[in-house]
Amino acid sequence: MTAQTNRQFLLAKRPSGAASRDDFTFQQVPVGEVAAGQVMVENEYLSLDPAMRGWMNEGKSYIAPVNLGDVMRALGVGKVIASQVPEFAVGDYVQGALGVQDYFLGEPKGFYKVDPKLAPLPRYLSALGMTGMTAYFALLDVGAPKAGETVVISGAAGAVGSVAGQIAKIKGCRVIGIAGGKEKCQSLIDELGFDGAIDYKNEDVHAGLKRECPKGVDVYFDNVGGDILDAVLSRLAPKARVIICGAISQYNNKEAVKGPTNYLSLLVNRARMEGFVVMDYAPKFAAAGQEIAGWLASGKLKSKEDIVEGLETFPETLMKLFKGENFGKLVLKV
Repeated sequence: MTAQTNRQFLLAKRPSGAASRDDFTFQQVPVGEVAAGQVMVENEYLSLDPAMRGWMNEGKSYIAPVNLGDVMRALGVGKVIASQVPEFAVGDYVQGALGVQDYFLGEPKGFYKVDPKLAPLPRYLSALGMTGMTAYFALLDVGAPKAGETVVISGAAGAVGSVAGQIAKIKGCRVIGIAGGKEKCQSLIDELGFDGAIDYKNEDVHAGLKRECPKGVDVYFDNVGGDILDAVLSRLAPKARVIICGAISQYNNKEAVKGPTNYLSLLVNRARMEGFVVMDYAPKFAAAGQEIAGWLASGKLKSKEDIVEGLETFPETLMKLFKGENFGKLVLKV
């Protein structure tokens, strides 16, 4: 087999503030040979996630940072084209940490098979992938919403938020989404069945919460942090649950992260705020995936993917997340 050329983005330096093309090295190298215990995967789609910005930073976190000089970490789906592992055969499609490159060569740690006949491949990076698992377990396990409760979701037009809001609707809740721009807000209601929306770019979030949540907020699913988290804390209902899933407004900060100033609302309302990391639920992924697949098949849940073509566009495409330019799950087609 003649060696293919592998285009790769390596992490060249730890970004200060927003990441840019200068923080990566783009290289083209021949793909090596498959050794015992390894597979070679031709990458087809890569998942672009806000968490990637955190993986570039040094320091203690729930996962080790990407080392300087290593291929930038990314989840993806692709086709096995060579294998020395009995579990994976040539022609199998797999999901795993494939990296920002054309070909993955290595041990398939944590990889699992996906079936392109059951769903389009990008869906295994959205509703049927980590995005779906995050929305499902953060909402249902940490948020524990009951029918009739008011659930507010920030980053509601993003990958996780759009799925979490729909699951809350399936569970009989009143769902309000916070998103940026008239178009996104309208489609939350028209396409995804949200009960209301607050456009943080064009209206006062406090006023919007007062209008949409007259009885207060029972569950707040937070993907953004910052000022929006503060605004929602001021509208909590008694025994509210606040899910800290992400804080995209803070990831590119050069200064200290802005903490909540309204946290005493947790005391007054006997509310709780709890962090969430999806990998804690790995043993339950298969069962959750089946339930999500059932909702997709019955039309109760819609999965939205925002697909951008071209591996070479990676640095600029990743930054779309932090400018709020994506609608649904941002996916890079290799």
